[in-house]
Amino acid sequence: MATRVYETAIIKLIDGTLIEISPLKIKYLRQFMDAFEFVKTAKDDDEAIFFLSECARVCMQQYYPSIKTISELEDNVDLKTIYKIIDVAAGVKIQKESNQEVKEQAISGGADWSGLDLVKLEAEVFLTGIWKNYEEMEASISMPELTSIIETKRELDYNEKKFFAAIQGVDLDKQTGKSDQNAWEKMKAKVFSKGKTSNPNDIISLQGAAAKKAGFGIGMGLSYEDLT
Repeated sequence: MATRVYETAIIKLIDGTLIEISPLKIKYLRQFMDAFEFVKTAKDDDEAIFFLSECARVCMQQYYPSIKTISELEDNVDLKTIYKIIDVAAGVKIQKESNQEVKEQAISGGADWSGLDLVKLEAEVFLTGIWKNYEEMEASISMPELTSIIETKRELDYNEKKFFAAIQGVDLDKQTGKSDQNAWEKMKAKVFSKGKTSNPNDIISLQGAAAKKAGFGIGMGLSYEDLT
């Protein structure tokens, strides 16, 4: 089975229309995260659901642009579908049947990108010369794609340096300990575990696409108890 950078899903509108959804492009992820800030300050579940609906409306700009307002969104999808949209779009996981408050689920069940220097990461990817400007780049790739590009670029850069070092009789692996790569893996582990660990081998850092790549992990049929 071919490895995927990210997973997609299909949702059905009330009129029967099928729509494929995937992680948000960075352009819309920025808007999503801005809208999600209001969820964190919601006074009750009703208000949290309203703000989550706004997050889903932002997602529809990418998936189905004809839905432009929350009212139009609510006319086309049910609450369970809204939760599925924000899960696939940005990794915010909410269970409709859970006894936990919606606000608490939203905050605890989503990936935390606050520790990422997104501008710096985008600058690194932009140097590949594929896009003419940052706006085009942000409209073209999602966070899983961004991290995949960076991983590949850094690996290629390192292998090139390693090759020229070997010509001079230098073992670059031994000299550097692959510090740059280790730092990148630790940063990703911190993001996916919401700050609970910087160890890339810790089970709580293996979620979503990272879990798929590893062959197991949180959200991939393996559960865990958070004792922190």
